[in-house]
Amino acid sequence: MQSSDSLREQIIAQYDAMSAQLQQAARYVLEHPEEVALVSMREVARNACVQPATMTRLAKFLGLAGYDDIRAQHAAALRQGSDGFAAKVRQRADEGSERGASDTASHMLQGLSAQLAKLCEPDSLRRLEATADRLRSARKIYVLGLRSSHAVAWHFHYVMTLLGERSVHLDGPGGTGGDALIRATPEDVMLVISIKPYATRTLELAQLAKDKGVGIVSITDSQVSPLVALSEQAVFCPTDSDSFFHTLTPALAVSEVLCSLLAEFDRPKTLEALQQADEHLLQLNTYSAAIPRRR
Repeated sequence: MQSSDSLREQIIAQYDAMSAQLQQAARYVLEHPEEVALVSMREVARNACVQPATMTRLAKFLGLAGYDDIRAQHAAALRQGSDGFAAKVRQRADEGSERGASDTASHMLQGLSAQLAKLCEPDSLRRLEATADRLRSARKIYVLGLRSSHAVAWHFHYVMTLLGERSVHLDGPGGTGGDALIRATPEDVMLVISIKPYATRTLELAQLAKDKGVGIVSITDSQVSPLVALSEQAVFCPTDSDSFFHTLTPALAVSEVLCSLLAEFDRPKTLEALQQADEHLLQLNTYSAAIPRRR
């Protein structure tokens, strides 16, 4: 029997050849291995919002006898403890049950803690370092994140402006955000942030930049994200939440880490730039040390 790791690699390799329904099922298997190992096919299918028959078709598409083979491989990994599934099993509330506000807050914060801890795994750290190296080598860094990802893109750009003039935020008024790419060259890099559902304009601008020879690095949510095929480097951030909304906390953490790594590459230059920024903000009276008096 092949290992769950090799099955994961097979799913990623064949993902683009799957139908939309099979992709939905496959992505859920990739992102929720603990559920695949522990619960029934019908429950996994319900959580993935597909029919149980789709899970069977997925197994057949992958050359397996049936869904039980998918579950067995994940269960074997769970027993061996190789994937750390036990620590990440999500405790789902029974359908129709209610939780208090403090329970909900505690559950969400514990989930965020586990997601941030996952970013410390060796593969994630290697990706962070490689992405920072690629950004450091660029003449300019074009930063792109639309809709919910805008906050992460803006944070990265804001911090980078404190360090110098290399960052260009693709966020122009009146739909002019992409205009800044007019003078982009192969010496430049674009940092793209996008998670499912992926904004169409983000993918279009990333493809345009790639066509101009600009290097692409990304912060995204899955190895089957459409950004992966465009990117030289990608850092993966979990977005699952027990809330009605996905979480951007891990992606924002990645932005902060990348900014810190870039700042550390040349500490004397960084300190000089930050001192210059502090002096300028002081002249603008930007921050107050006390509550302003009423006039």
